[in-house]
Amino acid sequence: MIFAKAPLPGLAKTRLIPALGRAGSAQLAKRLLNHTLEQSLAANIGPVELCVSPTALHPIWQDLALPASFEWSEQGDGDLGERLNRASQRVTSNGEAILLIGTDCPGLTAEKLCMAAETLHHHDACMVPVSDGGYALLGMRQHLPAVFSDIPWSTDAVARITRQRILEHGFALQQLTALHDIDEPQDLRYLPAGWRQDSARKGGIYDINTND
Repeated sequence: MIFAKAPLPGLAKTRLIPALGRAGSAQLAKRLLNHTLEQSLAANIGPVELCVSPTALHPIWQDLALPASFEWSEQGDGDLGERLNRASQRVTSNGEAILLIGTDCPGLTAEKLCMAAETLHHHDACMVPVSDGGYALLGMRQHLPAVFSDIPWSTDAVARITRQRILEHGFALQQLTALHDIDEPQDLRYLPAGWRQDSARKGGIYDINTND
């Protein structure tokens, strides 16, 4: 299940606006969304669901010309924890495991998704942490509300607290290799090299000095 904001200027990747501007940040958000969908479908490990905000009826979703081979749902109201909790409960109540991911991590490839799915054959949960203290993927075989409640989202404590809650409930957790999210201007250095080269040919919206 992919949690995604619509790649609209001023809504998606807002922390990158000082470096890329509103339009550039939205353009990068669109590319990250397409990449995440492509990799999720290529993994071929189960149904792919795009869980969106705002409503799936927003015109932006039709304008993006996304592939048709996935399911749609809406995140609904509440903070991130409440929205993740509802999605996890809905899927696991049907006896299915779930991989919850966002669209911020270009390193979360089809290969990595396959590894996470395989891990859930032998563990209750798995996690792909990211360098800023969050996580790019959380996999669960059973619903565990504690991993979504009272979490200080968008801080460097997210992965640590989530890991602690999982272990406190006696779940077997496998942590996979850490990756990098693209959230802040300094994170742009972690974009795939090909993306930066493509951008340079098209005007260089990602070609900034990330050391500033």
